[in-house]
Amino acid sequence: MRLAIVGATGLVGAEILKVLDERNFFITKLFLVASKKSKNKKLSFRQKSYTIITISELLDEKIDLALFSAGKNVSKEWAPQLAKKGVKVIDNSSFWRLNDKNKLIVPEINGHLITKEDMIISNPNCSTIQLLMPLAPLHQKFKIRRIIISTYQAVSGTGELAVQQLKNEEKKIKSEMAYPHFIYQNVLPHCDEFNDNGYTKEEMKLTLETNKILESNIGITATAVRVPVVRGHSESVNITFENKFNLEDIYKTLNCTTGVVVFDDVSKNNYPMPINTMHKDDVYVGRIRKDFSFDKSINLWIVSDNLRKGAATNTVQIAEYLFKNKIL
Repeated sequence: MRLAIVGATGLVGAEILKVLDERNFFITKLFLVASKKSKNKKLSFRQKSYTIITISELLDEKIDLALFSAGKNVSKEWAPQLAKKGVKVIDNSSFWRLNDKNKLIVPEINGHLITKEDMIISNPNCSTIQLLMPLAPLHQKFKIRRIIISTYQAVSGTGELAVQQLKNEEKKIKSEMAYPHFIYQNVLPHCDEFNDNGYTKEEMKLTLETNKILESNIGITATAVRVPVVRGHSESVNITFENKFNLEDIYKTLNCTTGVVVFDDVSKNNYPMPINTMHKDDVYVGRIRKDFSFDKSINLWIVSDNLRKGAATNTVQIAEYLFKNKIL
């Protein structure tokens, strides 16, 4: 297993290295790739030092699998070049997600769709992954007709610059800003750029990626909000089903879903929060209750570490699926 990580110096790249180590992913040769400004820097993995190389240098190496987390422009240019050389690519950017020829994969939900012919496999948006982990099994059983989503997203979803902005503002230090406004002690109803339709790209990712993975005719609307939390996205989700249900069936379905943890006991103030899901791979669900204002509807509160299951862990799980099923 000759493995490359493209974007190894970023937040997600660093998390991928941690997850690979924690899950004892089999590697015979590792290449750590970043931009020219990081060339020749050193990173440590499994008590061994690695020198950062550029992606153009990577093309000269023999590798089996490349994990991309370096932005859509890098993925657009370089993923096809590696794929032409027979290298499987798992991409964290948004560039390939809605392409009809590229699979959008959450292994627990649709990993079985991957074939040997799939050379560039997309990792969904972090908010989409944590949304669909509990919703996919509910859709199978009760058939979802509409979803209303409000997200409360951590600054690490934007990147290192945003994390530094939050920390510097807390210390009253002036620095480069990732956002158009202060984020410390503030809430921005603005994740990613605005489209002509008034929705942000993040909101449309939630909509279009969910439709691609679950079902195209599910009605979805989303509002994505940035909050002053370093890591861990939260989502308030209202779901309307086609079939009748009772809450006992909802709990039973979610409790039987691998990768989902039901944490819901309001009598003890137990509900998911970013602070208690940090560095964990599971998706946590709580505040499960019927929507008394609309028939066949429920409300859920969903929280997950966006750098783990939302990015690094899901990427590594796809790689594990390829390896286990001899698709590489």
